[in-house]
This record gives sequence, structure tokens and C-alpha cells, in this order.
Amino acid sequence: MTTLQRVPGLGTHPTDGSPAFTYLNPSRAEIREQLSNATYDLLVIGGGILGISTAWHAAQSGLRVALVDAGDFAGATSSASSKLLHGGLRYLQTGAVKLVAENHFERRAVTRAVAPHLANPLTFYLPVYKGGPHGAVKLGAGVFAYSALSGFGDGVGHLLGPTKAQADVPELRTEGLKAVAVYGDSQMNDARMALMTVRAAAQSGATVLNHAEVTGLRFTEGRVSGADLRDRVDGTEFGVDARVVLNATGPWVDHLRRMEEPGATPSIRLSKGAHLVLKRTAHWRAALATPIDKYRITFALPWEDMLLLGTTDEEYTGDPGDVAVTEADTAQILDEASLSVRGEQLKRELIAYSFAGLRVLPGGPGATSKAKRETVVTEGKGGMLSVAGGKWTTFRHIGRTVMSKLAAVPGHSLARRMEPLSELPKRLPLPGVANPHAVEHRLLGDGGGPDPHLGEDTAKHLATHYGSLSFDIARLAGEHPELAERIHPDAPEIWAQVAYARDHEWAETADDVLRRRTTLTIRGLDTPDVRARVQRLLDGR
Repeated sequence: MTTLQRVPGLGTHPTDGSPAFTYLNPSRAEIREQLSNATYDLLVIGGGILGISTAWHAAQSGLRVALVDAGDFAGATSSASSKLLHGGLRYLQTGAVKLVAENHFERRAVTRAVAPHLANPLTFYLPVYKGGPHGAVKLGAGVFAYSALSGFGDGVGHLLGPTKAQADVPELRTEGLKAVAVYGDSQMNDARMALMTVRAAAQSGATVLNHAEVTGLRFTEGRVSGADLRDRVDGTEFGVDARVVLNATGPWVDHLRRMEEPGATPSIRLSKGAHLVLKRTAHWRAALATPIDKYRITFALPWEDMLLLGTTDEEYTGDPGDVAVTEADTAQILDEASLSVRGEQLKRELIAYSFAGLRVLPGGPGATSKAKRETVVTEGKGGMLSVAGGKWTTFRHIGRTVMSKLAAVPGHSLARRMEPLSELPKRLPLPGVANPHAVEHRLLGDGGGPDPHLGEDTAKHLATHYGSLSFDIARLAGEHPELAERIHPDAPEIWAQVAYARDHEWAETADDVLRRRTTLTIRGLDTPDVRARVQRLLDGR
């Protein structure tokens, strides 16, 4: 494909036109040396959104922070969500009014101030069918209350007739449809949101490394004081010393707890959520949230020019690394979607991709579908903190919650080293923050520098996945014309994104690029030829 060497990108500030340089990430060897030759205030093990958010907030508070993950950042559960930032409509059934209001506050903060380039409002239609689990009056009142708790920032929840609803959702099944309840929430690309948060942590001073597996914990006088690691890219073994270690490994949280205390009892249980990604047969202007029973809802979401269906909710007891979508999952998702989606859109040949993630829930009895998505922070016998649970919507709040716990850890001086949480910015934006429409307009107008002749779909894709950082990619494509070519003719991504992912976003494998830094895999365009060419560019060959 190309022999492009690692070069720093040059971008343009989106508002005042002043030059802005984006520097390369250090090499893996340089990062390992940094990790090995310092004592960190906080070592975060686990690069899912909980660990990433905590590292970001800790670095902002002035702590010396390290973040490592055995796989890629957001490589497991955090990139296998339903892609929603939402208040949690179903929580109103249990009277959790305060929780819904708090979720809405976080959702609005992310969508409007923290990451408007990565999240966007989305209208939801909740169809009411004859014989369904809820009546129109109840759902109409529910969506009104839901919108009131969001300050009516997404409009007023109301009821809509079937004819108007079908105009917005062409594949909506109208047989037996009595009404549609309308409400607003938000949507995102979870992998891109997580990567930008990693970048924010690194820009705040955190040392971060993916594909670095913990092989053991370090102890000093009975207290956990660091970890031994192995670089899974080249096999190099190294270690990190830290005053406090945070276990944020999600589904693997108990595995790491047993490294601290071999007899530790299970603290969590897992719920599997499977999803299908289908090619769309028509353009949707709204999403469907269809009640299955009193507690469960199945979604049909327009997302990345595709249709996302799901999710399942069943207890999972296997190896977290083996979670996958089964034939039973596929059949269930398609069957539940057929309650509100016409069969033409649900043909199996339209399935482009499927994925499954694991929700981490507090241990206890009862159905997982009824369990609260609580965040639990515990301290082990060796002083290691473990955090588990939570929701994507509240990732910033979770980071601050863990920081409060860190400040109270006895036997350490972290509180004296930290800036008070009250003095940290409440809505600190993620890198690239900008109005995506303005970024798209500028990309089409001048390419952010030398003109790489971007197509409209590519410009829109860059603007909504990188924000103002799109100008760095456009400049790279302009200076190296071969990087302005599309990776696949049926996707908006260009080769400059692969080089950018390698040099600025810690991408090491083809899967890192195709599954999480671009949308090639979810579009079903992850061909052997594309994978080989991506890996050659990552390797610098």
C-alpha cells in the first residue's frame, strides 16, 4: 500500500485558524521505560471506560497516573454496548426518578459540551401494539415525565399516530399499531468515545499502554504496590510500581482480585448482551424502542449508516474472553425485532456483523434484566481498589466517584497530592471538541490544508468521529495522496485514518483499526485483503 514513515500531523484550529501540532505517541519501548522507571500515584489496570475515565480524572487532579490493558483500549465490553447515552426510561417503573434525572444530566453534558463531535441526539419511537405489555396512556405519561426530567431539552414526550411514525421509520410494522410514544435520548460510537477519553488522559499527563497483560501483582509489606506485566506485542516483560492500584478490569475483576487474595469470593455476576448489525433497506429518521415485557425493551437503531438490533439479557457464567453471539441469540434478536420491524428488513442476508458484550452487575439473586446498573467500589486485603458495574452514560460521574474513594484511602497521601474534586472543571471537553457540521463544511471547503479531495460521506464521517482533529487527517491525506484513497469502496474511511491510528491512537493490530478506530468491521467489509493491507501499514512496511 505505502511505505509512509511515522510523521507528526499538522492541523488547523477550527475557530481561529492558528496552527496546531499533533505529536506522535511515544513508541511502546519508550512507554515501557517510563512505566518501569517511576513510582506512580495510581496504576489503573483495565482500559475499559471505567478505568479510562478514572485515569483521566486522576491525571486532571494532578496525580501521576499509569493505565494499562491486556488488550486494546475499549477492546471488550466498552465497545460492545448498545451505543446509547440515555436516561434509562425503564427505571421510571421502579420509581428511580433521581437516577433518571442524574443520567439525563450526564447525557446532556456529554452531548452538548464534553463531546458534541462524538455524540448526537436521537428521537425514539416506542410503539404501542394491541395486546402489548403497556397501554398508550401509560406510555404517553411515561415519556412526558421522562422528557420533563431532562428539562425538556429534547422536546416534550408525546404520542404520535401510526401514519406519521411510519414516514420516519419506513420499516415500522403497522399491523395492530395503536400509537407511538415519542421521546429523546442520545447516541454515540462507543469505541471512538473511549479512545478520545484515553487521549484526554494522556494529554493530562497519564502514561497509557494497551496490549500489556498483568502477570502478577507486586506487594510491599502486605500491600499491593504495583504489577508485573508482559507486552503482548513483542513479549517484553516489565513492571510498574504504584502507591495505589485500581482494578478496573470489568468482567475479569474477580480474576485480578484473586491475584491479591487467592480465596476471594466472587463479587460480581455477568449478563450477556448480544447485538446484530444489518444493512438498512431504507433511511430511518428515528429509532425504535419496543417493549418485550414489563422490564425489557428491544432496540432498532439507525447507526453508522446501518441498523443496530438488540439486545439480549441473560446471565453468563463462562470465560469472559469466550463471549460470542450464538445462533440462539441471533434468532431471539430477529424474533423480538419482528414485533415492530417488517420482515423485509430482517432477512438474515442483511446481517453484516454481530457482537456480544458483558454487563458487570453486583452479585446477588434475581433476574439480570431487573438488576440495577450500580457502580461498586471495594477495597481488598492488600489495599487494591476494585471498581465494577455502572453505565456508559455516567462514565464521567463514575470517574469522579472513584476519585472520591481514592482520596479517602487510608495509609496513603493521595488526598494531599490531589486537587480537590470541587475545583476540577465540571464539563471538561474531550479532544477534538467542535461542531461537527462546521468541521464537515470546512473539510469540504478547503480540506483543512492541502486538498485531498474528500468525498461528502468521508468528510461527514471524519467530522463525527474526530471533530477538529479531522484536519490533521485531511492534511496527512493531502501531503500523501495515496492516503486519500478509500480503504474499501463501500465505506467512507480513508487510508490516512490507519496511519493516524498507528501514530496517534495506539493501534497495533488490524483489529484495533478495523473494529474500533474505523467502522470497516461493523459494515461487514473486514476482508482478508483489507486486513493484510492495514497490518502492513501498521507495521510500517
